[in-house]
This record gives sequence, structure tokens and C-alpha cells, in this order.
Amino acid sequence: MRVKAPAPVPAPAADGRRRAVIDALSPVVDGGRFRAKRLAGEPVCIEAHCLTDGHDQLRVVLQYRPLDATENEVEMQAQGNDVWTAEFTPPAPGRYGCTVIAWVDHFESWRKELERRDDPADIRVALEVGAALVAKAAERARASDASRLAEWSALLRRSAGDPAGADAASLKALALDPARAKLVARYADRSLANTAALEIQVDRKRAGFSTWYELFPRSAAAEPARHGDFADVEARLPYIAEMGFDVLYFPPIQPIGRVNRKGRNNTLSAKPGDVGSPWAIGSAEGGHKEVLPQLGSLGDFKRLVSKARESGIEIALDIAFQCAPDHPYVSAHPQWFKHRPDGSVQYAENPPKKYQDIYPFDFETDDWRALWDELKSVVDFWIEQGVRIFRVDNPHTKPFPFWEWLIEEIQRTDPDVIFLAEAFTRPKIMHRLAKLGFTQSYTYFTWRNRKRELIEYFTELSRGPGRQYFRPNVWPNTPDILHEALQSGVRAVFAARLVLAATLSANYGIYGPAFELMESAPREPGSEEYRDSEKYELRHWSLDRPDSLRSLIGRMNRVRREQPALQSDGSLKFCTVDNEQLIAYSKSDEPSGDVILVIVNLDPHNVQSGWLDLDLDALRVDPEEPYQVHDLLSDQRYQWRGAHNYVKLDPERLPAHVLKLRRHLRSEHDFDYYM
Repeated sequence: MRVKAPAPVPAPAADGRRRAVIDALSPVVDGGRFRAKRLAGEPVCIEAHCLTDGHDQLRVVLQYRPLDATENEVEMQAQGNDVWTAEFTPPAPGRYGCTVIAWVDHFESWRKELERRDDPADIRVALEVGAALVAKAAERARASDASRLAEWSALLRRSAGDPAGADAASLKALALDPARAKLVARYADRSLANTAALEIQVDRKRAGFSTWYELFPRSAAAEPARHGDFADVEARLPYIAEMGFDVLYFPPIQPIGRVNRKGRNNTLSAKPGDVGSPWAIGSAEGGHKEVLPQLGSLGDFKRLVSKARESGIEIALDIAFQCAPDHPYVSAHPQWFKHRPDGSVQYAENPPKKYQDIYPFDFETDDWRALWDELKSVVDFWIEQGVRIFRVDNPHTKPFPFWEWLIEEIQRTDPDVIFLAEAFTRPKIMHRLAKLGFTQSYTYFTWRNRKRELIEYFTELSRGPGRQYFRPNVWPNTPDILHEALQSGVRAVFAARLVLAATLSANYGIYGPAFELMESAPREPGSEEYRDSEKYELRHWSLDRPDSLRSLIGRMNRVRREQPALQSDGSLKFCTVDNEQLIAYSKSDEPSGDVILVIVNLDPHNVQSGWLDLDLDALRVDPEEPYQVHDLLSDQRYQWRGAHNYVKLDPERLPAHVLKLRRHLRSEHDFDYYM
């Protein structure tokens, strides 16, 4: 016998009188699962699609606040097609909660309806309706406002009941008094409002605009063969500041393991005197909360942090959550590591690379909570020493939930801390890390060298959905990556890559002094590893070499500091130029209207020329008037007219123009002519 299943019990009905609909919110990431990112001191625009049935008027407000702080409210404005927007400017970093509140505004609907009425009899009926609405507002109002509203309600009723009274125009003027309407709006009935919420991650300015320089402190000594220390780095600060860098990033500065220490060029057996890889953290001298003794003391490091800050430079540290075999964690907490059947610990691999000198943590250990807490304490420790920027090594090899927890916990108390994700891996993994909270992200720029590749990739970064949360930080080289293009050693290649990095992205960095001295020898053909890599040995750099790029780097970074258009990525637009070896693009600054136009010769060996097409409407240039472009690298000025202009770049001189567009001219004598 078939038994009939019981009918499902219906869920309690929502209040059907809530007629306002909030159909969409932005910016949101993955339906609100993650937070979009913005910068403190810059306007944040919240957009909502709000609608209702019939012809009643909606009212929509935005409430915003830093979490656990006082709430602020601003009216949202209708932009047409049921789109509503509002802006607010967050004054400080942190997480901001935003709530859109929408409701049918019966008082405003009444006013709108009254505006079209002309019959005095109809108007008097409407006044009765309005008087009731105002009376309700008076019940919600504070004392003095309540009295004013009650008086107005009574006046509307008296006028409605006097057929011999004022004419239609006077009655409408009384009812539509804008000052009194604002008072009613202050005490609107929101009892049937609907709400929708999102959160925004607000970071400090340097999260959106930064210029990084990476160096190994141990190679900072003025004399060859001597192990450098923090005092040597302090002596080098003027050199770094002169080139215009505001973030100085160090690989790990902790004690380096001796067990399985790597030798020069990543050999498996170290010789006496080999210094090992800084990423093999931990030895008898200590672990993640200690300093390599050859670099100096913790006090020396804190002095360096302070001295760098006086030069406008922040120190960034590497966070590498891994251990050398002789790290104190290995003996004190063996449960935090994976063991082979023979009892030995499994060393790290990141195929095709093998790291025999490094043990990874086992994040699936039963003791995972203690492991998480200890790793957070490492970040807390270096924050206490004055560090607010961290480059995180290989975050894609650690669990996603760990990073989401760690970053949220750190930024709960220190919202100005910046995390850069060093993850050269699959795109979705890189994007997931950014969604989880990483402030900035490494990119594929190193491997994007052709015109089409650059256009497609940077259009995706600046226009794609990732623009809400993925902040690119581009590097032409790193200690791990010497791209084939740089292995030519050709100066024009380094110069072109510098200009591309510094202008395509608001955040960029170089690994120096290898970059400015054009280090180009690979370990072997087909390798992206440097020969005599600084990762495994001390290097001495001749900073005063006459062929150094330091002067060009200094000019480029000065342009970045002086031109707000280069300090963000959202305005990037590529321009058409009829030569595949020339790439051209513009960036603009909305407040000032300034435009920067960049043209780069991608051919390091030959002069390249072509005709450039500009969108004059977008650039707000009068097609009938001449205009000036000023090359901020060479200080040359050219007169252009119209949308089509000729450009020519000789890589032997300088493979790029960084042009500032100037629209207002005094006379043709203001120019040098481009021949």
C-alpha cells in the first residue's frame, strides 16, 4: 500500500507589504562572499538597483560605518532605469559595512500626485490625506519638530475643510512647501523597508600606489666578500631614495639553517663559508622571531626601520611559513610536519623545484589550531618591530582558510597592514588569494612581452571583474625569475620593461641591484635562474657603474610621484598604433583632468615609427586646435594636431615616451618640433 507523503509545511510568509525591491548591489565579489577593495581618502560609490510596483515613489538611503563604529547615512540618488547611487569617503583603513535601505515613501508619492492636480476640490481631498501622513510623522518626531509637524497637519486639515478658502495654486503651495517636506523626510516611516548589505575593505594609500625595491641585506656591504648588515643597508638608503622607491623589501632576515644547506647555484652540498638560502629559516640561533646574527641585532633592525621611514621608505619583510630542518619548531613541535614511513620529515617541493633545505608545515595536523596561532604570532611580532608591509612567499601552497583567517585577524587590530601575495600559479588560485584578503598580488607581467599579450592581460586586469579586488603589483625580474628577454643583456630591453611596469601598473617593483645593473646571465640555457644567484651566495654590486639604469629609474619614479594619473589603474586605455612593435596607452586623473600618454618601442634593436590614433573626445581635446605633448622623461615638447600623429622611437636613445597632454597653448613658439 502506497503511503501518501505529508504535505510540506510552508515557510512563514514574509511581510507582503514590503514592496521595495533591492535587485542588485555593487561593488560585490561573488555575490557578497568577499569584499571589494578601495582606498582611504578616496570616494567609494555604492550602486543599487531599487524598484517597486506601480507609480509610488521610492526612497533609498545608504548607511555606512567602520565595523564597530558610529553609523553615517546619506541619501542615494536616482540615476534612471531604477539605478541608485551614493558616495562616501572613508577616512581611514578598515572594513566598512554598507547597508542600502529602500522603502515606498507614501508622503513623497502623495506630493508627486498632488503636483499634477488642478481641481480645487481634488486638492482639498488630497490635503486631508497629506494631513494624516504629516500627523504620523509628528508622532515619530522629536519634541520641537513634532510641534511644527503637528501645526502643519492642522493647517492642512483646516485648508481642506474651507471650500471658500484659498485658490488651487495657494493650496498646492501650502502642501508642497519644500522646507516642511524635508522635516517630514527626516522622520520617514521605514517600518516596511527592505535592506541589503555589503562590506568594503578599505586600505591605505600605499596599497594602491607603491614602488618597491628588493635587495638582500647580506649583499649590501661596501667591500667585496664581507657579509653585509643592517648598518650597510642604512648607508644605502640615500641611493634607494634617490631612485624614488618608497618600499624596501627584504627576503627573510631570520637565522638560516645549516642542515641540508644549499651551496652556490643551488647545489645540494654547501662548502665551508656558503651562506645558504634565506628562505631556509631557522637554526640553533632561533626561528621566525629572531634575526640572523650576521645582519645585526633586533635593535639594529628597528633602527633601520626608523631611518628608512625618515627617508620616506617603508621596510617590507618576507613572510615564509616553512622551516629549515634545524629550526626549533621541528624538535619542539614534530606534529606540525609530515613524516615519511621511515620517520624522516618530507622536504618541500614546488614542481619542478625541490627544496631539500626546507620543511613545509602540515596544515592538516590535528594540532592545526596551535599551528595557526603560532604563525599569526610571527606576523604580530614583526608588526611590533614597526613593519606594516609583508610579501608572503608561496601563499598558494598553504590552505585558503588559513589566509582568510590570518589576514582578517591581523587587520582587525592593524588595518593598515599590507600583504603582497607572491603566487605565480594558476589564475583562479591567484584571484582566490586576492579575494581572501591579500592587498596586492604578483602578476604574469614577467612573461607578457609581446604587444597583444600586454594589451589583453592589462585590459583584463584593469577592466575585468577582478578589478574590484585584485591589485596587481608587477615586476620585470625577481631573484627567482630572469626572463629570457632580459637574458639578452640589451639596455633597451631593461629600459622598456621598466617603463611598461612603472606605467601600466600603479604598483610595481624591481629586484636590485640586479635590474639597474642589467644582470642577465642565466644559470644554464633555458633556465630562468640567475647564474651565481644571490639566493645562495653573497654578491658585491658596483653601484656607480656608468651604464647603470639608476638615473632612468629615478626619472621614471619621479614622474610617477608627480603625476596622479599613473597612481591608479582603472583609467588605463590602449590606443591604436599601426606598428606591431609600438604599444601605446593612456591613463587619466579624473579630479584634475590630466592625461598621460605612454608609447613604448618593443623592438630593442631597431628604430620603429608609426601613426598613432587618439580618441580626442575621450581626451577632451578640440580636434580643430593644436595641443602639446610633453615628454616627462626627455623633457622634449611636441606640437600635435588632430587624432592622427606620427611617432618614432630609437631604442639606442630611449625606447619610450611618457607624454603629458597639455591642451591650452599660448603660441607655436612653446614647442620643439618633432622631425
